Amino acid sequence: MKEVLRQEKKYLITIEDYYRLSQFFEKIIHLDSHSSGDGYHIRSLYFDSLEDVDWQEKEDGVELRRKIRLRNYGSGSNFAKLEMKQKQGANQKKRSLKMSKEDARTLIRGDTSVLLSYPDDFASECYIRMMEQCYRPKTVIEYQRKAFVAKENNIRITFDHHIVGTEASYDIFSEDLIQNYLLDPGLVVLEVKYNGFLLSYIKDMLDTINGSELSASKYCMGRAVSKHYRF
Repeated sequence: MKEVLRQEKKYLITIEDYYRLSQFFEKIIHLDSHSSGDGYHIRSLYFDSLEDVDWQEKEDGVELRRKIRLRNYGSGSNFAKLEMKQKQGANQKKRSLKMSKEDARTLIRGDTSVLLSYPDDFASECYIRMMEQCYRPKTVIEYQRKAFVAKENNIRITFDHHIVGTEASYDIFSEDLIQNYLLDPGLVVLEVKYNGFLLSYIKDMLDTINGSELSASKYCMGRAVSKHYRF
């Protein structure tokens, strides 16, 4: 089990600001080892309870909340990571567990007992929560991510663009997953994660963007259809 605790800021910016900021960061900090060109693909399947507790807590602005997701890096991935993000204000904790492709697909089908085969307290915690509150797959979100890292204060800067999703199919390993745009392709989600404080040269650059801090999550974007058209 891997655990990360950081502060997080999130912005909605234009594609023009994305290219400008990206060029600036390429000169002063390192690209993530997986990034090249406009970045790498990420797919996330989000789970929620039958009553959509996690979605509702985000909508209500509850201070302490969490999300559970299964993430891979496109249809060619041979593994996935089960992740739980817990947030309190600007601080967030993310824990993750690497799962085989076969086990991940078992979980996608709704068989949470596969988590009991992992000798990890985090796997047991996820199993108990998902069983007690009847967690089920809700939406798949996919996007391209370009990422930068700085060792000072464990800073990570990500640009997520071409965000698409579906609530109709949940197999994140599928080669023909049909998805629709969830955000205008001319817009980009910028996230800045760090420990302690943000370095001044990065903070000064962020002050120049033509965007505002963003509160809506990708998960909420992915639930737009089912939550807007209720029967």
